Amino acid sequence: MSEDEILLGLALTVALAVGSQILANRLRIPALILLLPAGFTAGALTDVVDPERLVGPDFSALVSLSVALILYDAGLGLDLRHLKGATRTAVLRLLVLGVLLTWGTVMALGPALLGVPAAVASMIGVILVVSGPTVVGPLLEHVGPSEKVRRVLMWEGSLIDPVGGILGAVMFHSIVTGGLQTGHFRVGAFFAGLAVGLLGGAVGAALLWLTLRGLRLGETLGTLAQLATVVVVAAGCDMAYDDTGLIAAVVTGLTVANLPGFDMPARRPFFETLVQLIIGLLFVSISATVTPRSVVPVLLPVLALVAVLVLLTRPLAALLSTLRTDLPDPERAFIGWMAPRGIVAASTATTFAGPLVAAGLAGADRILPVTFLVIVATVLVYGLTARPVAAGLGVARPSRSRPLLVGGEPWVVDLARSLRDAGAEVLMWAGDAGQRGRIEEAGIELAAGELMAAVTDPQARLEGVTAVYLLTGDDDFNALASIVMEDSVDGPVHRVGPPPGGQGVVAPYTGGGTLFGPRLPRHALAARHERGERFWARPAPAPPQPGYDALFVVRRDGRLEPVTEAGPVAAERGDTLVLLGPALAGA
Repeated sequence: MSEDEILLGLALTVALAVGSQILANRLRIPALILLLPAGFTAGALTDVVDPERLVGPDFSALVSLSVALILYDAGLGLDLRHLKGATRTAVLRLLVLGVLLTWGTVMALGPALLGVPAAVASMIGVILVVSGPTVVGPLLEHVGPSEKVRRVLMWEGSLIDPVGGILGAVMFHSIVTGGLQTGHFRVGAFFAGLAVGLLGGAVGAALLWLTLRGLRLGETLGTLAQLATVVVVAAGCDMAYDDTGLIAAVVTGLTVANLPGFDMPARRPFFETLVQLIIGLLFVSISATVTPRSVVPVLLPVLALVAVLVLLTRPLAALLSTLRTDLPDPERAFIGWMAPRGIVAASTATTFAGPLVAAGLAGADRILPVTFLVIVATVLVYGLTARPVAAGLGVARPSRSRPLLVGGEPWVVDLARSLRDAGAEVLMWAGDAGQRGRIEEAGIELAAGELMAAVTDPQARLEGVTAVYLLTGDDDFNALASIVMEDSVDGPVHRVGPPPGGQGVVAPYTGGGTLFGPRLPRHALAARHERGERFWARPAPAPPQPGYDALFVVRRDGRLEPVTEAGPVAAERGDTLVLLGPALAGA
């Protein structure tokens, strides 16, 4: 390729990776639904979006190291305190039964459906056992199921990826050394691979202990240290045994997240952005290597295989794995309807398909297109049906708003009562013991005392909270908390405005969403409440009378929309207005 073609190929790959994710965010759909077709189309229509031409034979090595970074980031989100009881039982069973049933299904149906020998069917079966946090995570964010379901699926997705990678490596070597036939499974090699990965994880954790704990590196250098450590450890493990770097990456992240004493940066914006970019680049690049000519012959057989995997194999694995646990039947059913394939399946297929084709294994050229089609089909099936299925089973997050009001001053508690009267499911938090007592006396649900400490963890999530309103009497606290909590809430974070011309350290100089506009900063709200004005919930669409200010609109379906500095919110018939003003006639 010429220099201009290389530049065009790189630019187009990055543009597709980022553009697809932005568009998916706007459409509120999983990014994979757009990334895979975008890469496939670009690969079919152009010659420049071709990683094998852009990068050469080193592409599979780059894929392996990139996936290691993704899995390290996933490991950082795994809290061992949550791996207990039904969660632990279900995850361990899924890792065993899910692998055996999926592998067995493809082994049994592959030769007849796909027209491939048993060795290729076995290789495809191993590849398809994986799921992955890169595709499961966004789907769960979209659906918002219960915390138990989220934990089971995230733990399964994060742990099955490296296990599947090692299984793929063992199967590959078994086929090659068996004369391109299905040889016996090398149990010793599998456990040796696990040992290499665990040792690499221990080395990675030790290196990060030295850099993050011993040297006290800040956010920038700490992020660089994490990147370097994961790459070095994963590369070393992969040199010792294929795909063991994935185990090392997950173990390193898991250790860093759970071992007391690590001085992890509170925020890793560069690292998180890098992982997001890597995901997009990998999906576009790998899907670009799949040609329409290779897909057409296996399209219908793969759809039949996917139907069996989705409708029979996965539900059976979930049913057996959650048997005799305290998971309710609807949650067990939803776990049985969530097994999309992701980046590790694509990377494993990319890594092993080429060498098997070069070795002359009949049917090996179908490994990559079959894997690609299974990824596309499962992402489409689960991506488009997960929310309706969850709603039908009653495990989806309700559309009704559940705001968290932070603060316990009298006017804040009065506002919370009005929001509750308007139909919102209000949750409150306050640090002062007296304020917490005032909240409890008002009969409003009080959040746990350690809530604000928990959300400083970049991987923490405020489950069930749809918005946060920071209404304390400390403007600097409100400003800082609005920044820290932004990534921990599946919804907006707003703060009450500081007094104009205030001399706070932070509040006057930070942006972010400010409630109620410039006419109603915090001190004005408190003063009007002290003078006897109150918050009132009244039906819309009648406009507020003079002397009354609209603060919130509660939609007929329970959604809550605040008035902000951006301007008022239009109320429609059937909505409810929350007003601030004197006693209403007839109240």
